Amino acid sequence: MPGKFFMYQYEVGDVVVMRKKHPCGSKSWKLTRVGMECKLVCEGCGRTMTMDRPTLEKATAEVRRENSNG
Repeated sequence: MPGKFFMYQYEVGDVVVMRKKHPCGSKSWKLTRVGMECKLVCEGCGRTMTMDRPTLEKATAEVRRENSNG
């Protein structure tokens, strides 16, 4: 996308560690859909959430790749 800069290259299946905890106590979320709106599933309680990409990038502390093939 010309003129756009994304800090993280998200992929479906990645585990995103957030800066703040979810009320269940977990900080890790699994990505199930990626685009301008991303869908996440909490790894602690299974709650689903959609978040727009700029908000997600601001809230992300770390991205763990589960499906890296080289």
